[in-house]
Amino acid sequence: MTFTVGISADFLDSTGTNVWGNIGLAGLDQAGLAWEYMHDPAPALTPEQMEKYDAILYAAPAVTAESFAGVVNPPLILARFGVGYDAVDLDACTAAGTIATITPDGARGPVATATLSMLLSVMHHTVTKDRLVRKQRWDLRENFMGTGLTGKTIGLLGVGNTGGELIRLLAPFGVRSVGYDPYCPPARASELGVELMDLQDVAAQCDALIVMAVLTEQTRHIVNAAILDRMKPTAIVINMARGPIINESDLIAALASGRIAGAGLDVFEEEPVTNELLDLDNVTLSPHCLSWTDEMSLGNGGSCVRAIVDVANGRTPQFVINRDVLETATFRDRFTLYAR
Repeated sequence: MTFTVGISADFLDSTGTNVWGNIGLAGLDQAGLAWEYMHDPAPALTPEQMEKYDAILYAAPAVTAESFAGVVNPPLILARFGVGYDAVDLDACTAAGTIATITPDGARGPVATATLSMLLSVMHHTVTKDRLVRKQRWDLRENFMGTGLTGKTIGLLGVGNTGGELIRLLAPFGVRSVGYDPYCPPARASELGVELMDLQDVAAQCDALIVMAVLTEQTRHIVNAAILDRMKPTAIVINMARGPIINESDLIAALASGRIAGAGLDVFEEEPVTNELLDLDNVTLSPHCLSWTDEMSLGNGGSCVRAIVDVANGRTPQFVINRDVLETATFRDRFTLYAR
């Protein structure tokens, strides 16, 4: 039985070159699976694409209820190249009998490393110091004394896979790690060496509050004026997760007033960002790509490919985010056809 895979068009530039480089597609060839790039750069996966492929590997497009409209034979799996799934309608996937997966194993290391890079950049004022050199303002360099990381208290909003990896990277600095994560088992927190507490207490005690959570209705704007007001005036905020987890207008007010010392942001409530953040000197900005490296490309792509190959061989992939679908007759009836 043939099994066809579509790769979303956002992986290609205008010349047809994969902008992410090597994303591990050779694994599809090795598994004997037919694949091709889809050439419709629609903002959401379309019913035509859903009808055509048994699996879709995608990055930027959303997955909506309209994506499944009128589709008789939807894909068995939608493998997202990344860890965020706030643009994926999981209920629609489950109703259609389609597995949705993400790639925490591929993103964990690169995102944690990028987060540490952003943290150090903000603490050392690297962007400001770069500007001083370019503007020939060496006379101002003594005004931007950096802050060392050794011995500081690092607060994490979210102590999942990536948060755990960041804690490991921070270990040589001798930091104290505190965190808020209602889903982190105490035993795991103890193993990682992170003290779990309420978010208000994390904010009050930390020298840097690092957002590592998934965007949900519960986490939307969870970092707001009330939380920022609890922070030390010398503290900073780092967000490498999703922009709407922070109330951006509250953050701008805190930065502009000096209520907190600074911020490092790779994500924003609306992208591209066009608001007052662009005018603030105490914020370091990155266009939602700081973790994009060759390591990230191959890690995420390889994770997607493994999930697709598993499904094509009748195996349940590891990182299913709508696990209810596994028990539905709609999915099981088609999935068993590929079991070997």
